[in-house]
Amino acid sequence: MKHALPERAWPCPERLWIAGTVLMAVYAGFQFLWPTIGQPAETLTAVLGLIALLRYGTGLRNTAPLWLLLAALVVQTLSWWLILRDVPDYAADNPRLDRLAKLFIFIAVAWWLGGSTRLTLTVWGLALGGFLLQALFGGGGWEEWQAGLQGQRIEYGIRNAQHGAMLFGVTLLGLVIFAGRFWQPGRWHLARRGLWCAMTLLALVGVLIGLTRAVWLGLLLAFAVAAFVVIYHRRRFARPVAGGLTPLRLGLMGLALACVLALAGWAFQGTLIQRIADEREVLVHMAERGLEDVPYTSIGIRINTWQAGVEWGLERPWVGWGSEARSLVIHETPWLPPFVKEHFGHLHNFLLEVWVAYGLFGVMLILGLAGWVGWATFVSWRGGVMPGDMALFALAFFIYWAVVNQFESYNSFWTGVFVHNLIVGGLVTHYWRWWKEQRA
Repeated sequence: MKHALPERAWPCPERLWIAGTVLMAVYAGFQFLWPTIGQPAETLTAVLGLIALLRYGTGLRNTAPLWLLLAALVVQTLSWWLILRDVPDYAADNPRLDRLAKLFIFIAVAWWLGGSTRLTLTVWGLALGGFLLQALFGGGGWEEWQAGLQGQRIEYGIRNAQHGAMLFGVTLLGLVIFAGRFWQPGRWHLARRGLWCAMTLLALVGVLIGLTRAVWLGLLLAFAVAAFVVIYHRRRFARPVAGGLTPLRLGLMGLALACVLALAGWAFQGTLIQRIADEREVLVHMAERGLEDVPYTSIGIRINTWQAGVEWGLERPWVGWGSEARSLVIHETPWLPPFVKEHFGHLHNFLLEVWVAYGLFGVMLILGLAGWVGWATFVSWRGGVMPGDMALFALAFFIYWAVVNQFESYNSFWTGVFVHNLIVGGLVTHYWRWWKEQRA
C-alpha cells in the first residue's frame, strides 16, 4: 500500500546525513571549478555513502547496484590474475579496481539524495553552475571564446575540446527538456526565463564551437527520440509529459530553439561545413576499398585503432588483457604508425576498451548496468515517483551517452565519470524511493 513518504525516504543519523549531503554538494559544484576541493569531496562522498548504505540501508543494499559493483570487482580481479599468469609483462602491479568501480560512485550519490527530486535537481544545478563558470572564466577566458567564435577548437580549461563539447551537449539536452520548470509562472519568472535563455544560448554556442561531430550526432538522435516520445504521449494520453508544458508554450520554445539553431548554423556555416566535409576522403576510401589502408585523419585514426582493438580482443575474448589493455593496443600493435603511438593512449570507444581490457564478461557487466538503470527509471516513472520530464531526460541522455561514447571514451575519464555518476545517481535514487514505497 503506497503512502506519502517524507523528503528523505530512508533512515540515516542526522549528522551523518548532513555531512554526506554537504560533501556531495561540494563534489558537484567544485569538480570543475576547483578540483583540489571537488576531487577529495568525491572520494569522501563515495566512501561515506557506501558505508552508510551498508550500515543503514536495509533492503537497499540487496538491490542490483551493489551486486553489479561486486561483479565489477570480480571481473577486474579475474582479468588481472589471468593476464598476470599468462603474459606477466603486460600485467599491472595491481588489479586497478577503480577503472570500473569509479562508475559506481552513483550508488553513494543516490543514497545521499534520499529519493528527493528537489535535491536531485539542486545537485544537478550545482554541477551545471560549476561547469558553466569554469567554461566562461577558466582556461583562456573571453579570449578563448573569441578564438572559438572565429573557428578555432577550444578546450575551456577542461581536458580537451571533445570533453568540453560533450559537457555542453549534456547541458543543452537538460536545459531544453527541463525548460518547463524555468518557464512556469510564479515568483522570479522573468529571472528564470532570462537565465534559461542565456544558458541555452551559451550551451548551443559551446556545442557548435566545440566542433565535435559525435556530440552533434548524439544530440540530433536524442532530441529526435525525445520529440517523438512527447508527441506520441500527447496524442495517446492528451496530457503533458515534460514539466507541465502547454502545447502553446512547447511550440513557442521549439520555434525559438529552431530559430537560434538556424541563426547559429548561418553564423558558423563555413566552419561546420568544413568540419563535416573533412572526412569525405576517408568515407570515399572505405566505400571503394573497405578497411584496407584507411588514411590517418581524425576518423581514420579511430577506425585504425578500432581495428587494432578488435584484433587484440579476439585473442582473449572472454577475459581480456587487463587494465592496461587500451595503451597496450596502441603501443604494441606493430602496424600502427609512430605518431599515433606518440599522441594517443586509448581507443576512442568505451565499449571496445572494456572488451579489450575485461573481455565479454566486462561488456556484459556494462550492458547489464545500463539495462538495469533503464528498467529502474521506467518503473519509478510508471510508479509516479519520477517526474515525466526527468524520465524524458533520462531517455534522451541514454541515447546521447551511447552515441558519444562510441567515438570518445568519456566513461574512462573523470569528465565522463562525473556526468555518469551524478545523472545515474539521480535516477537510481528515485527507483529506491519507489522500491521503498512498494514495501511500506
